[in-house]
Amino acid sequence: QVQLVESGGGLVQAGGSLRLSCTASGGTFSSPAMAWFRQAPGKEREFVAVINPRGTAYPESVKGRFTISRDNAKNTVYLQMNSLKSEDTAVYYCAAFQGRQYTGSVRDRDFALWGPGTQVTVSS
Repeated sequence: QVQLVESGGGLVQAGGSLRLSCTASGGTFSSPAMAWFRQAPGKEREFVAVINPRGTAYPESVKGRFTISRDNAKNTVYLQMNSLKSEDTAVYYCAAFQGRQYTGSVRDRDFALWGPGTQVTVSS
């Protein structure tokens, strides 16, 4: 059974950078779209980035600071996070779209496979 595992989280000062990784293991894996979401304490899970054959997309809150990429040969998706702010503090999850055709959704309920998450803490 395929599993996703995130890594790369940690504690960083405001203005710093982190790179998160998400690797699929346990079997043959393919997905037309991979995404990152995050959830801060007391808040709902929110969309952070998505990558699909047509490109990438980000919410305004991270646009220009975060970059999503993927290495299909390594079954890995990355999230490069620069100019981090205290409000970026959250648990970050990667997720895989498992449907037949990805139509651009950034709703978490449309992504069927999830990793356990990795904590990112930005100190001000």
